[in-house]
Amino acid sequence: QVQLVESGGGLVQPGGSLKLSCTASGATLDPYTIGWFRQAPGKEREGVACLTANEGSTWFVDSVKDRFSISRDNTKNTVYLQMNNLKPGDSAVYYCASDRIILCSAYSALGSMEGIDFTSWGQGTQVTVSS
Repeated sequence: QVQLVESGGGLVQPGGSLKLSCTASGATLDPYTIGWFRQAPGKEREGVACLTANEGSTWFVDSVKDRFSISRDNTKNTVYLQMNNLKPGDSAVYYCASDRIILCSAYSALGSMEGIDFTSWGQGTQVTVSS
């Protein structure tokens, strides 16, 4: 089973950028769909972005479209979440998760991404957007 570790979080001013990494061990990441989720204090976990294995389709929650992007570097066994023009509302613990059978395009019709669909999770990395 794949193990995931997130990194790259930190404190950034509004309008700034961060690039989160989700690095896998125990298995190659190629056949896994990766989802990024976030959870702020007192709020429910929210699906943010998704990248389908192999065919590469993506999904983003409306609040981050045009600001976030997701990419994969199979040589480094890592998936990245590039976050630009960050806002205080983006502050949360960010988690990556994996699954072998999810198609991210399904979330376009659903409007949201559910964590219950994913089988392996990282420990999270804190992102704080504040001046």
